[in-house]
Amino acid sequence: MFNNIKDDVKAALDRDPAARSFWEVYFLYSGVKAIRHYRWAHWFYEKKHYFIARFISQRARKKTGIEIHPGATIGKGVFIDHGMGIVIGETAVVGDDCTIYQGVTLGGTGKDKGKRHPTIGKNVVIGCGAKVLGPFTVGDNCKIASNAVVLSEVPANCTVVGVPGRIVKKNNVRVEQTVDLDQVHIPDPISMELCKLNIRLEKIEKEKNNENL
Repeated sequence: MFNNIKDDVKAALDRDPAARSFWEVYFLYSGVKAIRHYRWAHWFYEKKHYFIARFISQRARKKTGIEIHPGATIGKGVFIDHGMGIVIGETAVVGDDCTIYQGVTLGGTGKDKGKRHPTIGKNVVIGCGAKVLGPFTVGDNCKIASNAVVLSEVPANCTVVGVPGRIVKKNNVRVEQTVDLDQVHIPDPISMELCKLNIRLEKIEKEKNNENL
């Protein structure tokens, strides 16, 4: 556990150009503090001391604005930058050397039992405000853009953007987005207007016939 905490501090020093010293990061960075409390809580969780585990995680949430369930699995060298508003669910897995920005949710959809939250591979970057929801895997070295909503499996080495999330790059090669246009069953606006006129004429003729009677 203590080696993991050391790796967490080193990750912040390596990836944040504003970080000046080990002790500054250890004591003052909310993301590092949240992960440090998570590691203590997770130790108690594995020993089945669930109340103590949740007590530690809720205190960390109050102090940092970051909520990490003690049952989640977080690898070494994970860097939470800024961090406010992050939620990581009980069955979520975060691989080594990931970077997570503020407002990210690694959550469930409410439809699944057991494994409900995503598995994030190694060296994944998740932009601010992104939501990854469901029990699927995001592969190694992926990038999830800010505010993307990811609802399905993502292969390794991909970049995902949008709502719902779609892959725009794979292995550093842009993925062409194909649009399936049905050229046969496209509505004809002229035919539609003629149909409307016919219906109106039939209605007028019917009303006249009724008046003549």
